[in-house]
Amino acid sequence: MALDPLPFANDLAFLDALYERWREDPRAVDPSFRALFDGLAEAAAPAAAPSAAAISDGRLLQVPSLVNAHRARGHLAARLDPLEHAPPEPHPDLEPASYGFTDADLERVVPSGGLYGIDAAPLGEILRRLRATYCGAIGVEMMHITSIEKRAWLQQRMEPTENRPDLDPATRRHVLGLLTAAEAFERFIHAKYVGTKRFSLEGGESLVPLLELTLERAGRQGVDDVVIGMAHRGRLNVLANVMGKRAGDLFAEFEDLDPESMFGGGDVKYHLGFSSDRVTRDGHRLHLSLAFNPSHLEAVDPVVVGRVRAKQRRRGDEEHRRVLGVLIHGDAAFAGQGLVSETLNLSHLPGYKTGGTLHVIVNNQIGFTTLPKAYRSTPYPTDIAKAIQVPIFHVNGDEPDAVAHVVALAMDYRERFSSDVVVDLFCYRKYGHNEGDEPAFTQPGLYRQIERHPTVRRLYAGRLIAEGVVTQEEVDAFATREHRRLDEEFTRERGPRPIVSAGRGVWRSWAGGPDRDVPEVETGVPRERLAQLAERLTTLPAGFHAHPKVRRLLDARAAMGRGEQPLDWAMAEALAFA
Repeated sequence: MALDPLPFANDLAFLDALYERWREDPRAVDPSFRALFDGLAEAAAPAAAPSAAAISDGRLLQVPSLVNAHRARGHLAARLDPLEHAPPEPHPDLEPASYGFTDADLERVVPSGGLYGIDAAPLGEILRRLRATYCGAIGVEMMHITSIEKRAWLQQRMEPTENRPDLDPATRRHVLGLLTAAEAFERFIHAKYVGTKRFSLEGGESLVPLLELTLERAGRQGVDDVVIGMAHRGRLNVLANVMGKRAGDLFAEFEDLDPESMFGGGDVKYHLGFSSDRVTRDGHRLHLSLAFNPSHLEAVDPVVVGRVRAKQRRRGDEEHRRVLGVLIHGDAAFAGQGLVSETLNLSHLPGYKTGGTLHVIVNNQIGFTTLPKAYRSTPYPTDIAKAIQVPIFHVNGDEPDAVAHVVALAMDYRERFSSDVVVDLFCYRKYGHNEGDEPAFTQPGLYRQIERHPTVRRLYAGRLIAEGVVTQEEVDAFATREHRRLDEEFTRERGPRPIVSAGRGVWRSWAGGPDRDVPEVETGVPRERLAQLAERLTTLPAGFHAHPKVRRLLDARAAMGRGEQPLDWAMAEALAFA
């Protein structure tokens, strides 16, 4: 069996010794290395008169190093951030000059250095292919995987195509329709339920086509049951546009504002589970389950994986092929919650493995109000996943075609190697954490940029129009149809109604609790004292310039302190602390 030269590409001392042995006797080295050195010699053979641009034999040996550098670190130069507010810095390992090449060398035909898809090409063409594959809208981390077979599989899938998606027009129109539905849903709720928390997906709408294409791929791979887990961000949108929950039922939950309801109002709608049967575009029937989320962040992770394993066992699915687990994470939560590493650590153990979970990070690039540089010590939120040697696909959420390509790569890798896989969807968060926050208080510059940034639907529609895939009239019709559908459901379902009656009296026997007989205590404070405290709370230091919205808030609270308008709960709490 011939050896693969690629794992030794960075061991120059080894290659130099082997090269000298080949020069003395070509038959003294392994056939694979003999072919490599034969090709180098042929490419380096001078013409009748050697030119100044000729590349020496020794420098030709650096071509595999340039190739492997892009495989290992090309993601550092990839165009991942839709906002481009922190453009990637050039990395010296990706520059030809770091390997002794000059501009004149770019025209010289050389062996490909192990790059799949070509045998030899001008050095400049090899560099172009490397940058297109590893430094575009997709960044891949795979060189931490010790298996040569797994790395080679990924390279063979990505390099010949330069990581370019090959989507038919019907699929691209389908993706545009999904983006339109996702955007329309968020905007409709934003207009109808002003100021209500919904944990909007806006800025990350590509999650909807990502999940929909995942389901299609899963169906073709023989999966017939999918268990999904996620926290709040985008949950309502996923329920409406992926799970198939009626928008009218979601509107009814917004109308039902009983804060102690187990099944209706308050925050409960963000914790509810749902199940449905779906048929994909190509006719595959799937049963979908969105797990109840008893808490925030990552609490649902082991629940989903356990449910997948249980379903597989009940079905006799010993190869773990028929049930798929999908976990949707926030970037800060994936990096910061210990449950993530605990769940990952179990993923390949015989007693716990499920054939691979698809992990999707909705990477808002912010955790509540905290920027990445203040909430993690690693370049990416996904770095914890390197511990179990799985591929990590970073993708620009404003590039839906690239997202579709990554879905295919991730799902096919999972099927081939029965392994977890991670998709890091770079996006942004249009509003505050729950629409009740003002993000401009803490990131004013970032949110000015977000306010000016066009939506992914608008960007994608413009691209498809320019390429002749759709017309402007069709794009407008997509949007009109979605808004009309939502408006009809809203009108039909308007008004509170019970979703399920069970559990309404669950707290009745605990009314008052063990402290019901404790006497009331006088806690009042003289009005004059409250006025003094209010003045102190609302007076800024001389020369301090507050954000205009903060200034208006302080002015309103000062008026409350003077008795010119009623106290609100927030001012009452501030006075209590004072």
